[in-house]
Amino acid sequence: MATPYVTDESGKYIAATQRPDGTWRKPRRVKEGYVPQEEVPVYENKYVKFFKSKPDLPPGMNPEDAAQARQQHQQAVAATGSGAERENETPGLSKTAKRNMKRREKRKQQQQLQQQQHQGQEGNGSSEQGIQALSAAVEKVEIEGKGRDNKAPALQQVGIAPQAGTQVDVPAAEKAKRIKNLKKKLRQVEELQQKLDSGEIKQPTKEQLEKLGRAQALQEELEELEKDS
Repeated sequence: MATPYVTDESGKYIAATQRPDGTWRKPRRVKEGYVPQEEVPVYENKYVKFFKSKPDLPPGMNPEDAAQARQQHQQAVAATGSGAERENETPGLSKTAKRNMKRREKRKQQQQLQQQQHQGQEGNGSSEQGIQALSAAVEKVEIEGKGRDNKAPALQQVGIAPQAGTQVDVPAAEKAKRIKNLKKKLRQVEELQQKLDSGEIKQPTKEQLEKLGRAQALQEELEELEKDS
């Protein structure tokens, strides 16, 4: 922005200006030939001046021919879908960098395809294993025959609940193991209750309170198992 000068019979000077706070700056005299810093032209060496004065077209080339050639090139680019449009997708990259980027994208796509195929093979293998385990469990249920109306351990191992009407005997060893486990849990509940009554545990945790709350259910399950045995 050029400095506003005021000229009168006394000479040239910069007029008084008002500050943001409302006060005024005094006018300043300007000597003859003085050029403010913001108006001093930027220094340019001879090489900069040469490149600025260099024509855009080669010497002797007709501007009309250059415009026609440029138009033909743009039409060819638009027809093939390459050139400037592809370069604009990743501006600022060289041709080698763009080729490397395309190779990385291709390798990434191949890796994703291989992973999908591998996951599909694993899924087929796991489904076949599940079918085999189910067949083995069904055969085991058929061999054991019908018994009391309890859950089938073989079907529980493969995560399938027995259908209505299926009756399988619960092995005595599993029942004894379950009774032993229930008695152990009840002993732990009794010990925890004694510690609470004696004041050894003042602030029971959430897990301890849940364990105390399951005492009645554990006792009923134990009585039912002992009644059946």
